[in-house]
Amino acid sequence: MRGAARLALTLLIALTACASAGADEQKVKIGVLRLSSSAPVFIAQDKGYFHDAGVQVELKFFDAAQPIAVATTSGDVDVGVTAFTAGLYNLAGKGTLKVIGGMSREKAGYPLIGYFASNKAYAAGLKSPKDLAGKRVAVTQVGSSFHYSLGLLADKYGFKLSDVKIVPLQSLSNAAAALKGETVDAALLPVSTARKLMDDGGARLLGWVGDETPWQLGAVFASPKTLANKAVVTKLLGALAKADREYHDMILATMKDGVVPVNEQTKLLLEIIAKYTNLPLDQVGGNCAYIDPEGKLDVKNVDNQIKWMQAEGFVDKGFDAEAIIASEFVKAD
Repeated sequence: MRGAARLALTLLIALTACASAGADEQKVKIGVLRLSSSAPVFIAQDKGYFHDAGVQVELKFFDAAQPIAVATTSGDVDVGVTAFTAGLYNLAGKGTLKVIGGMSREKAGYPLIGYFASNKAYAAGLKSPKDLAGKRVAVTQVGSSFHYSLGLLADKYGFKLSDVKIVPLQSLSNAAAALKGETVDAALLPVSTARKLMDDGGARLLGWVGDETPWQLGAVFASPKTLANKAVVTKLLGALAKADREYHDMILATMKDGVVPVNEQTKLLLEIIAKYTNLPLDQVGGNCAYIDPEGKLDVKNVDNQIKWMQAEGFVDKGFDAEAIIASEFVKAD
């Protein structure tokens, strides 16, 4: 009986410790898209890095970037991970959220966001990104990262952005459907969304944004309420940093010609990304966004984005990158 009692007491102590550890975890809701550009978030969640850091994370999924910024401001989520948009910058300029880290980048050799033409437009002569002037081009929203990418393209090839008929369709799925239905000439889409279109012959690839105009696409940001708990933010970013490094060393370092092979080294992480992006494993390897191994943010590029959007009238004037960045957390590139 003494042995049984001792065992029962040991189990009780262990269960109490587990319950206490769970109670001590800080709960954080993260708003995110089901895209590979958020891969470190998925890795940190699935491999328990958030849990190990003492943070209980709940992922909330969205279909466009701007709603994530709005949800962070409203308190619907505590932290957002998505692309920079005019709406995000306007909210940040009012002090309702701040950038706390870098995420995905458009970088040459890493296919992420592409320019795609409808079959009809392609047959009529739309063969490359520089031919988009005068065309109807679908994006998610005015002032989105896709819109900004078009602006960079216009600057590069010397045509006016106003020459492009921007068609905001509010979501990636709507933009893809419009392209397939040929109600637009072209669309900017992440490769994960466009892959089935290409495989089914429903659209033609014109080129990749990263090859044409590299820039800092994504970031991690938080509301002032979340930022007030510096210990939680530090833990969260520490877990993400671990996942950033693993993703870079195990996935991006093996990429060749834009594709990550499925092998013993990469399979586990690719399976995690596939799980959260709802993509088949054989497609994930061609859909891996570049992310700095230390989670650094290209602050100079962010400032250029703000100035461009202010000049276009998408973003309120009177602030710059320094005003919207939580410098105590951000690693600047």
